[in-house]
Amino acid sequence: MEMKNIEFKRPEMEDRKLLDGYFKRYPSRSCERTFINVYLWSRHYKVKYAVIENTLVFKSEDEDIAFTYPLGEVEDIKRALRFLMEYCEKLGKEFELYCVTAEQFEQLNSWYPDEFQITYDRDIADYVYESEKLITLSGKKLHGKRNHINKFKAEHENWSYETMTEDNVEECFQMALQWRKENGCDADAEKNAEMCVTLNSLRLFRELEMTGGILRVDGKIVAFTMGEPINDDTFVVHIEKAFSEVQGAYPMINQQFVEHECAKYKYINREDDAGVEGLRKAKLSYRPAFLVEKGRVKR
Repeated sequence: MEMKNIEFKRPEMEDRKLLDGYFKRYPSRSCERTFINVYLWSRHYKVKYAVIENTLVFKSEDEDIAFTYPLGEVEDIKRALRFLMEYCEKLGKEFELYCVTAEQFEQLNSWYPDEFQITYDRDIADYVYESEKLITLSGKKLHGKRNHINKFKAEHENWSYETMTEDNVEECFQMALQWRKENGCDADAEKNAEMCVTLNSLRLFRELEMTGGILRVDGKIVAFTMGEPINDDTFVVHIEKAFSEVQGAYPMINQQFVEHECAKYKYINREDDAGVEGLRKAKLSYRPAFLVEKGRVKR
């Protein structure tokens, strides 16, 4: 394949069928492997895609050039990797892969023994939970979560859960605007980027075909969450927002959403903690079944 025939482009809505086709044929439990994720976040990070040797490859230009591990058939992956190595050589850049899983690195290492090193980044490891445990919160280790929910129900008798629809998504949008104001998002670049993704998810709720849930107290939305299936047995929660002054709203929307919308999936991916200490503590407290570790690969 000639270099001039490769053009990396930003994912657009019209690319969904192509990208979804790859994600469904070659499933993963990594939260990045969905069209919604790459479409929304490519607006903030310099991420583009191309089809190389019949494989799907994303290129990041955020710091320096790096690629995702090619997605496709084994022989096509081999050829695509060779192409990317030559591509980098011609540009005078170091060959680098990002968000590489242990299974992908094992395959790479079998073709290029000890030629590459992987450095796992704990901050981007996805937390994956058993849906049944998130619903029942059974066992001694999750006793505190049950207490939070019982306290919420006792303090807010007039609470309700409902599925997000085109009829109530605008209320969620207004709640998100209020959440942004209360949480100082404009002064924090990362928070602001995440909030832009949240608002765009709500704006494009129908087009993106996301699944969402809403928690109300006295008729007012106090929390909402949104996500999508990654594969046949795993659902990923992309967005979750709740008013912190409503104690128990976060554990309540977490439990209710999984019970009502995700019970048919064995696993729930709640994404990474971004290295935020409080978020890491909270995610670990729900006792993940396992983490999806990802790293950067260099020579």
